[in-house]
Amino acid sequence: MLLPMLLAAIACSPLAWCAASGEKPPISLDEFFSFVEIHGLALSPDGNTAVIGTERADWKQNRFRDDLWMWRAKDNSLTPLSTTGHDSGPHFSPDGNYIAFLSNRPLIAEGEAAKDAVERVWILPVHGGGAFPLYREPLSVDAFTWSGDGKAIFIATQQPISQDAETAEKQAWKDTVRWRVQRRGDDILRVPIAAAIPQPKPLLASDTKPKSDADKKPQLPSDAAVVAQSPLAITELVAAPDGSKLAFESRSLLNRQENPADYEVFTVAANATAATPQQLTHNQAYEEGLHWGRDSKTLYFTVPAAAGSAEQAYQDVQGRLYGLDISTGKLSRLGGDYAGSWEGYSIQSNGRLLGRGMSGLQTQIYNVDGPKASKLAGIAGSYGKMHTALNSSRLLFTHSTIDEPTEVYIADDSAHLDQAKPITQFNKLFTERALPKWTPYRWKSPDGTTVEGVLLYPPGKFGQKHLRMFTLIHGGPADADGDRFGADWYDWAILAADNNWLVFRPNYRGSSGYGDKFQLQISPVIVSLPGKDILAGVDKLVADGIADPDHLAVGGYSYGGYMTNWLITQTTRFRSAVSGAGAVEHAANWGNDDMSFDDAWMLGGTPWQNPARYRSEAALFQFDKVKTPVHDVIGGADIRVAAEEGYLFERALETQKIPHRFLVFPGEGHGLANNPWHGYIKVRDELLWLEKYDHASK
Repeated sequence: MLLPMLLAAIACSPLAWCAASGEKPPISLDEFFSFVEIHGLALSPDGNTAVIGTERADWKQNRFRDDLWMWRAKDNSLTPLSTTGHDSGPHFSPDGNYIAFLSNRPLIAEGEAAKDAVERVWILPVHGGGAFPLYREPLSVDAFTWSGDGKAIFIATQQPISQDAETAEKQAWKDTVRWRVQRRGDDILRVPIAAAIPQPKPLLASDTKPKSDADKKPQLPSDAAVVAQSPLAITELVAAPDGSKLAFESRSLLNRQENPADYEVFTVAANATAATPQQLTHNQAYEEGLHWGRDSKTLYFTVPAAAGSAEQAYQDVQGRLYGLDISTGKLSRLGGDYAGSWEGYSIQSNGRLLGRGMSGLQTQIYNVDGPKASKLAGIAGSYGKMHTALNSSRLLFTHSTIDEPTEVYIADDSAHLDQAKPITQFNKLFTERALPKWTPYRWKSPDGTTVEGVLLYPPGKFGQKHLRMFTLIHGGPADADGDRFGADWYDWAILAADNNWLVFRPNYRGSSGYGDKFQLQISPVIVSLPGKDILAGVDKLVADGIADPDHLAVGGYSYGGYMTNWLITQTTRFRSAVSGAGAVEHAANWGNDDMSFDDAWMLGGTPWQNPARYRSEAALFQFDKVKTPVHDVIGGADIRVAAEEGYLFERALETQKIPHRFLVFPGEGHGLANNPWHGYIKVRDELLWLEKYDHASK
């Protein structure tokens, strides 16, 4: 894919690492972007079958493809389960006979065009037979869950209207966006699977209602029942094992986190008809990860890091885990004695909880019992996605370290995590390439606080001194870099190391995994305090003789972009900067991004309540100090960090005559999730930018 000149520029620079005979070669740019992301895990009720969802780049189609794979314990085999490239979110039925999943594959037999296909629920028989849609109506699914008896599937979908009403709406408004009122709330539908199972005879025209009648009624499956309606959208839906109730998490119709009150937990009777759901939570938190306890009496959920707290006023604390007694309404914080951040959990067949906790540079699995958490005997590094079986002690999970790529593993039970066996080799190529060795690094910030980070050394240079150094800053800020593998446009530290950079990854104030106090200290000094942490780390590395002070660079995306933009107003240490999706001021970004409630908390109020802080913590008002050449990127449709911030940043750089390059990726949101070429081009150009200015005269 690379042009010859680009290959020469990156692979054959004077400082490039050269493999000795018999040593592993460094990873190339093309190989780096062959990484397979594992985004879905499902374990059958008996623990003998697993379905794995993957995402990888489809370069010819200019998109990412989502595929499903099946693993069977009886022969330890892994085979493709689907080949459309549009399938994700697998869930086994309670009896293990079916797999339901999401797909926007078109209904070819009915002449549906690919561009018109919506994301429906599809069903695949485990013991043979092709996949079939649960329904044929154009209803896009927001969430779905199997019924307790496996005879039906509940789906949450935007409240449907008739074809006539839809046509009239389009005629009246054309392409006008009616902000806040255009998106309707959700219906929860109960759809039996029996009628969806393909029959031997084809569907005859006489089996359908006349089109004129159908056009006048809401577009619902003929056998579906409306269980409940929600004025808000629904982001998660789970059925109790005993079949009695459904629980769901609501969200804003705009899909913007403007108000935590839009994000609450509700229940409704599973056999209800057009019922009004009962609201269970009333808090300033953004809940997620809903699961019923095995006894159908307790609802569990998490509040992710920097998403509030279910038991107190909003604040950006670490990830928390909760249990809610349905009969009494009592909310209990679980694993509260644990000092790290809860990143996820799963419920074992015996009803006990396993929590995935991040502490420092490690993410491990813990037994959670009330407020207590005890670490299991696992493998060093980071456990990722995790899934347990309904009727088996088996545990399915992903695991990685900085120098071992992410794969899926299965353990016989949680007591033997260290004996888990890998069942995939999606990323085997990375084990055949020279990967960086790493070490933790700790230093003191100016106020005496101990800060930690990670150093990744170029292959063959571990422990060497006086190396050129690239400071790559994580986003969030409620995240942390640690002992886990990363290989994409956002996390490209191993590629930078393989291109002969010592990579410094600081976990500045505001990072998760170091206690609530450490995370909370970022407010309201949201860039100035972490900026001091980062620069103190750079200075210590120079003082220790590890980093070459004449060859320093800095970069980051999202909050890492915020920090990069701020740091170049505070120092001229860096020869170059590579920034992405980072704001340079906070007032307009508060109004444009999708997390305005959190923005206001971090800065001590709205722009009119605390204008001085909005100004003092903004890079824009100190741009007269900038001397560093900057490479910047933005998604053209980004609302997490408003795309307008990228244009504002570029205008300031142009006005100050600072060497810069600005790339805009059309149609991309914050995650650059539409076209893999955009992430590829981003990193390709950033590597060239770093090389160019590392060799330029200062």
